[in-house]
Amino acid sequence: MIVMKSECSQKDIDEVVDVIKRWGLDTHLSQGEEHTVIGVVGDTRKVKQEYFFHFESIERIVPISRPYKIASREFIPRSSSFSLDGVEMGAEGVVLIAGPCSVESRSQILETAQAVLEAGGHALRGGAFKPRTSPYSFQGMGEEGLQYLAEAREKTGLPIVTEVMSPEQIPLICQYADVLQIGARNMQNYTLLHAVGASQHPVLIKRGMSATVEELLMAAEYILSHGNRRVILCERGIRTFENSTRNTTDINAIPVLKELTHLPVILDPSHSTGNWKYVTAIARAGIAAGADGLIVEVHPHPQEALSDGGQSLTPERFQTMIREVRQISEAVGRSLAPSKAGNQ
Repeated sequence: MIVMKSECSQKDIDEVVDVIKRWGLDTHLSQGEEHTVIGVVGDTRKVKQEYFFHFESIERIVPISRPYKIASREFIPRSSSFSLDGVEMGAEGVVLIAGPCSVESRSQILETAQAVLEAGGHALRGGAFKPRTSPYSFQGMGEEGLQYLAEAREKTGLPIVTEVMSPEQIPLICQYADVLQIGARNMQNYTLLHAVGASQHPVLIKRGMSATVEELLMAAEYILSHGNRRVILCERGIRTFENSTRNTTDINAIPVLKELTHLPVILDPSHSTGNWKYVTAIARAGIAAGADGLIVEVHPHPQEALSDGGQSLTPERFQTMIREVRQISEAVGRSLAPSKAGNQ
């Protein structure tokens, strides 16, 4: 990590970047109010610090010890945030993403979107392409589902989060969605990670069911290596010997990630538990532990859901969850991000 002097010019920065690239290495710039930091990515073992001594524009050189370079707080010490259609993700305000596991019909997704908006949610989730354990289970509505999501956004103003399963789907989904979701099963699909990184679209990446925190951060590094800085990390529970819930919520991962990375970190209490009865309690715990937001499954008629009905909140229960999450947010010195409901 090369820290440039505060008075350096763009020409000074370009000269350092040019030298680095001649060595076959990549650079990533972080330009703050006081300093510009040049991240050097690649096999830096062949580059000695004394090579830079003749550059008077360089203030200091700091080695980054983490295997994930751009994702680390060593590269960007302050928490990163970005605007998601007017909602600041990763800032002081807690962001709530909610919606059904799958888009099942036009009426279902429009009803859910309106309920999420009125309750105070900030973004709408819904799967148009669904990776399922069984090939005989509902696989999603495809582009028709994306069209319904786009209509829901038009009617409510809620940005759309939806899953992408292959590089070939990215151009289509980018036409409709505001955030590309990488599901737990695809966390280490490196071809897909490269492709969503190159798309420059915001990405929400879920932790794999048996992945370590470091493996999640390395997966994010693939996306960041393309210069795509709008990345959200999601803890969604891991697979353990315990079977009283669908997964085991690794609540420890939230403060650990907040210490290791500058990226926004959210929690999925629906997949963490697999049971709507526990979703609100785990949502409260996630915010208390420092999560920047939640992604929750909400369905107007869970008993009729084609997937994940057992872990989906009704709109009424979602409203209750938001009230309790707001109280926890205030108790830890935060607040909920402003809702689009006030703009309707």
